[in-house]
Amino acid sequence: MPQVKIIAKNFMDMVAALPAMKLDQLYQNAFICEAILRSLPPLAKKYVIQMLYIEEAVTTKSMEEWVLPDGISKHKVAIDRLLQLRIFSETFDRSSGTSYRLNPTFQANLQKHITCGGVLPREPMPLSITARLPSLEDLEAYALEQWECFLLQLINSAQAEKMTNISSSMMRVFQRGLLTQRDKEPPRLTESGFQFLLMDTNAQLWYIIREYISNSEERDVDSADLISFLLELSFHATGEAYNMNTLTEVQRNTLKDLADLGLVKLQQGRKDSWFIPTKLATNLSVSLTDSSSRKQGFVVVETNFRMYAYSTSKLHCEILRLFSRIEYQLPNLIVGAITKESLYNAFDNGITSEQIISFLQQNSHPRVAERIPSVPENVTDQIRLWESDLNRVEMTPAHFYDEFPSRDVFEAACDFAREYGGLLWEDSKKMRLVVKTDVHMHMREHLRRQRQ
Repeated sequence: MPQVKIIAKNFMDMVAALPAMKLDQLYQNAFICEAILRSLPPLAKKYVIQMLYIEEAVTTKSMEEWVLPDGISKHKVAIDRLLQLRIFSETFDRSSGTSYRLNPTFQANLQKHITCGGVLPREPMPLSITARLPSLEDLEAYALEQWECFLLQLINSAQAEKMTNISSSMMRVFQRGLLTQRDKEPPRLTESGFQFLLMDTNAQLWYIIREYISNSEERDVDSADLISFLLELSFHATGEAYNMNTLTEVQRNTLKDLADLGLVKLQQGRKDSWFIPTKLATNLSVSLTDSSSRKQGFVVVETNFRMYAYSTSKLHCEILRLFSRIEYQLPNLIVGAITKESLYNAFDNGITSEQIISFLQQNSHPRVAERIPSVPENVTDQIRLWESDLNRVEMTPAHFYDEFPSRDVFEAACDFAREYGGLLWEDSKKMRLVVKTDVHMHMREHLRRQRQ
């Protein structure tokens, strides 16, 4: 079985991965400082606020006095996060030990933002120009339609009722891991692509945004500028119209890409054009762990492996088809069954049993979502068992050693292989052992030194 796992990080993980110079560049924007402050763990927020007007470095011992004894583990997590984001800089002195102080750029801009307040570089346009704007309900429906149409096109463009003209920059994002294409053949989903379809909307969005930022340099766009604009976008009001003329050329092109995903709606007036952020855009700086934006579930799984999905969405039908047999579809109901053959097909495509079970649990219909478990245990157990049928034998390249001159040499060799994590099997009585190929050369060197 292929072991493929795609991970969707949130914005702050991407910010932490930026080079020091680009991080300092980001902290020139007060809104970025506020967005990052919001994202921090509670204890890290407390440290930033407490040290905001302290110009000197604070020692580790002093900071540990701010924490109760049972909060030391949380204290370490908070410090690590602040160091990753370069909000804290670390210094060491023989007399006082390790000390921390706030990043001067971050500190100055956050002080200014808290004291004077912040004003976005653009104000909402008056209704006299934009006339009637879509309601929040209409905007949410638009975002959902765009997102589902985009995912449908990802599965199979022929099945999308309304084709979305995905930009070349977005296509490059898909081709980096979700799609593969051979000569004169249509694009196909990769193993990562199949896994992507079973992720929740928040995780899918973060994966796309992460890849979009990662290949920004190929489009001659600075990744720090792009992250800055996307974080700034999250401070705009959902449903308000903002003038496109206030944006740079790079920002306008970015908005066109985001419109493909339903993050913004673009509109054109007689003279001006504007963009309207949807909920997906204004939630961009929210952590993946936030569940407030998750949709209501629609799937009911019975103990006889029958599955009922109360949905009118073609997308839901195609996603369920990835691991189940769809028997028939009514206007608001999809009926199917989870079978051994349908699951084997899913496993061959790189989808794991845990991903399927997680999808069914996250999308359980409200009538069954409150039950524990929401998916019958006999179904989840059988899904895992059918996957384990394919993983009965695992091949590991290895080397066999025997005829050791003494027990001391044998035991030293076992300890050496164990330290490297390469010991697969040992027979103490006959002094034989098997190690992974990865450590074979190290083992040979070790045994050569033993003979000397």
